[in-house]
Amino acid sequence: MKILTVTCHPLKRSLVLLACAMSLAAPVPGQAERLKDLASIQGVRQNQLIGYGLVVGLDGSGDQTTQTPFTVQSVMSMLQQMGVNLPPASSLQLKNVAAVMVTTSLPAFAQPGQTLDITVSSMGNAKSLRGGTLLMTPLKGADGQIYGMAQGNVLVGGVGAAASGSKAQVNHLSVGRISAGATVERAVPTALGQGDSVFLELNDTDFSTASRVVDAVNKRFGADTAAARDARVIRVRAPVDNSERVAFLGALESINLTPAQSVAKVILNARTGSVVMNQAVTLESCAVSHGNLSIVINTEAAVSQPAPFSGGQTVVTQTSQIDIRKEPGQVLMLKGGASLAEVVKALNAIGATPQDLLAILQAMKAAGSLRAELEII
Repeated sequence: MKILTVTCHPLKRSLVLLACAMSLAAPVPGQAERLKDLASIQGVRQNQLIGYGLVVGLDGSGDQTTQTPFTVQSVMSMLQQMGVNLPPASSLQLKNVAAVMVTTSLPAFAQPGQTLDITVSSMGNAKSLRGGTLLMTPLKGADGQIYGMAQGNVLVGGVGAAASGSKAQVNHLSVGRISAGATVERAVPTALGQGDSVFLELNDTDFSTASRVVDAVNKRFGADTAAARDARVIRVRAPVDNSERVAFLGALESINLTPAQSVAKVILNARTGSVVMNQAVTLESCAVSHGNLSIVINTEAAVSQPAPFSGGQTVVTQTSQIDIRKEPGQVLMLKGGASLAEVVKALNAIGATPQDLLAILQAMKAAGSLRAELEII
């Protein structure tokens, strides 16, 4: 029997190292996390804002007005609002103006006068926004109301820069940012200060985690303080006074607890071949054939009996053997617990492509051998 030794592509080599590290790592108990990292308070959220505006002062890198008539219409409308009336038959040939979309997020409890960072993105065929100035642009929410005003000099990061040791340009000239480029004009009301209760919303729906959160809150603040409404929302009794409520929520977010183990999941990037999995992923006995590749996973039960009259208990452990073949005589055999990390490592060792890996994992999932959710991105 000949043992196969191959040289892997750098991408595959990194995947092999990832698989080796995961296969050698022993399962560890979950670590405690702060409640603020597991859940959010209902009503405390961001609101997206958007606006349409013009960037002027470009050095001949603006929109080609023959192909973007909306830029010319926007300029004429702006001039009319400023008292400049152009003849109806005027044909503007502009090279230093670009139509842009302005986006940002309005944080919770934002008050008028507060400044926000904004992103300015070209929506025409402008070559670059470098050196341009965004004219005053109203920012609207989903309800159509104006919540902010934006204006300022556009900064296009990384202009002229290249990656170290590379000839490729890494900057993107049609998108820029303005630090503190928007001012909040209207606050969004929240219901945080109303009623005698607040509601926690878990980031991930999980009955076990919701139950642990309720137990941790009741242990910290007393019985009947928290009660789960479902696997995601938890009602918590809070003080009515605003000052006391803020202090209470600060203490609530600082509670440490160990969340329940997440669902077994495997994420595969079909373009790069990257595989990410958690420790809950397991494999059952199966055999897969794909082209000139074949995989056989056998699981055997090993029984360990205690000595007579020792008072011990009989222990049954599962041992598995993974046999992956590519060509006759070339065999890579792994012994130990059957894990997906070992399968990935073995497949990459014999030169399997990301498409091979994708097809094999899908076949394992369809056959019921892969005990995990398979997500392909």
